[in-house]
Amino acid sequence: MRGTEARHEAQVAFSNVGMSFGRREVFRSLSCGFPAGKLSVILGGSGSGKSTMLRLMGGLVRPSSGTIRVADTDVTTLSESRLFEVRQKLGMMFQGGALLDALTVFDNLALPLRERADMSEAEIADLVHARLEAVGLADVDDLLPGQLSGGMVKRVAVARATMMQPAILLCDEPFSGLDPISAARIERLLLGINRDHGITVILVSHSVASTLRMADHVLILLPDGPIEGSPTTLASATDPRVRAFLGGEVDETLIGGGEDPVPSGLLS
Repeated sequence: MRGTEARHEAQVAFSNVGMSFGRREVFRSLSCGFPAGKLSVILGGSGSGKSTMLRLMGGLVRPSSGTIRVADTDVTTLSESRLFEVRQKLGMMFQGGALLDALTVFDNLALPLRERADMSEAEIADLVHARLEAVGLADVDDLLPGQLSGGMVKRVAVARATMMQPAILLCDEPFSGLDPISAARIERLLLGINRDHGITVILVSHSVASTLRMADHVLILLPDGPIEGSPTTLASATDPRVRAFLGGEVDETLIGGGEDPVPSGLLS
């Protein structure tokens, strides 16, 4: 489970990555991979660096050592202009949706097309409406983010993240704060994006139940290094920390996780 199986044909790969925020070390020699065309889930204790991994993939922060390859490109030393080229292949769904409050739903989705695509307004409107239809939303063009429910915000965020037809979709806590019905809808959306369009999906989650239903590949961040494998492989693991995660009985003395404790049952 600590081997190189997941890094074989990886579309995103970390090799000996070190990362610190001030004196707080987040990663030391982190090596792992996320297979192309699959849905991968990152699990870990609070403060273990799950969201930091997504930011590293997008070049939003830089590691202190090691390499990170995204779609065959090492992003750790790229200039901003070269990073922009790599980011063209990425879609990002932020934890809170990160929609622009002053823009309508339509304009939130149209913005990346207006800035980066050579399309007419009619073509932009057609694509925006196609994306909204794909996430089960209609007649929301003129609504502001503050007028949406939490589940609707997440669905709009998914639609916006796929506007530029990315090869890789990164999702930070897509199920957080949602009721079970809304969470199930987002789960089906992400599965459809992966299965129907072959997009590599990498998401951070605390939901073990959805992880076991969705994931092709799971990575658990532990203090002495990651453990990774398929849900079936991990389900048969004897490591007590893996069993703690998958059983939802989190013991902070086993999994570590930085400064913020994880309450028992949080990962259920």
